[in-house]
Amino acid sequence: MNLSHLFELVKVFLKLGVIGFGGPAAHIAMMEDEVVHRRQWLTQEQFLDLVGATNLIPGPNSTEMAIHIGYIYAGGLGLIVAGTCFVVPAVLMTAALAWGYVQFGELPQVYPWLYGIKPAVLAVIFTALWRLGKKAVKSRELLMIAIATGIAVWFGVNEVVALLLGGLLGAVWLNWRDQPTLSAWLLGLTLSQTPSNVSPVPPLTIEPVPLWKLGLFFLKVGSVLYGSGYVLIAFLQGQLVDEFGWLTQQQLLDAVAMGQVTPGPLLTTATFIGYVIGGFPGAIVSTLGITLPSFLFVLILNPWIPRLRSRKWTSAFLDAINVSAVALMAVVTVQLAVTTLGINFIGMPLGTALLGIDWIAACIAAIAAIVALVWRINAAWLVFGGAIAGWLVNHLL
Repeated sequence: MNLSHLFELVKVFLKLGVIGFGGPAAHIAMMEDEVVHRRQWLTQEQFLDLVGATNLIPGPNSTEMAIHIGYIYAGGLGLIVAGTCFVVPAVLMTAALAWGYVQFGELPQVYPWLYGIKPAVLAVIFTALWRLGKKAVKSRELLMIAIATGIAVWFGVNEVVALLLGGLLGAVWLNWRDQPTLSAWLLGLTLSQTPSNVSPVPPLTIEPVPLWKLGLFFLKVGSVLYGSGYVLIAFLQGQLVDEFGWLTQQQLLDAVAMGQVTPGPLLTTATFIGYVIGGFPGAIVSTLGITLPSFLFVLILNPWIPRLRSRKWTSAFLDAINVSAVALMAVVTVQLAVTTLGINFIGMPLGTALLGIDWIAACIAAIAAIVALVWRINAAWLVFGGAIAGWLVNHLL
């Protein structure tokens, strides 16, 4: 065991965990600068191999990159040290914000800030969806897979099932493009899984949630979460809000907002949610549940990276998984927009539905989206700007 290597990992990934704003792409860019250019722990080719490998397994890409680097540089203990140091700063900050939210979130002094933060978060999610969508939709087949996945989720198919069906469909279709009959049959099979109606949303439960159920839920999410960290929101919306009733959609938006104002991976939203549902014990089990699978996947996958990268079927499965994840994000973006902007299509005369929009929130979201797309402003600044806008609106109007 090389203690100097472990100490170097602590220094590098604690720093990245503190300054790592901007999402997975920004995190990975920072890691490349540190471990390839500054310290030369890896070659450029090795680093690119790891980037490709993280997309083959569930879990947050930037966290898994940290774990991969730690494993290569200092073995099994390095795997634990690098991943933990990268995640812990954000977890501690998010837990502190969750405590403050539970203590003061309902007070008028805090509401104006949250009013502006929520549409800014909506803009951040839309921006990520736009950029990932342009990258993920590489062909007509992938576009059709995305549409099929989005329709299935919209009409009630479980997010995990839809994601895996999309991946399997892509693995077969993209490798057998010259057999249109089989392709059409597979696409029809995917769509046939869509139920004809949607079950009503259950009311929010007032009973305490057992810690083992909370931990098991996030363990499952951490085991199947493909794509960007924003896809996490789709899973939370579908199960914690719609199915279990453990969380309101308002609380989900607040959790995402708090996750945005902290550095590190968006998965620390689970820390916030765990605290809201079960206090500090809930925060601990939720964080452990969503992060543990990444450590295990990297430990198993790392020695197999050269083989996995070269296989045609694995590459097709990855492409389909990514585009299906984008479809999930699109569905949840629409759902969150309806809630955040106050859109109400029920009980209004035809042609007047737009009058139900909260135009101030819509303007905040639109401005934040334009700034993010044109100038690529860090998400943390967008959220901060939204908070200031909410405060100004409350005091000037």
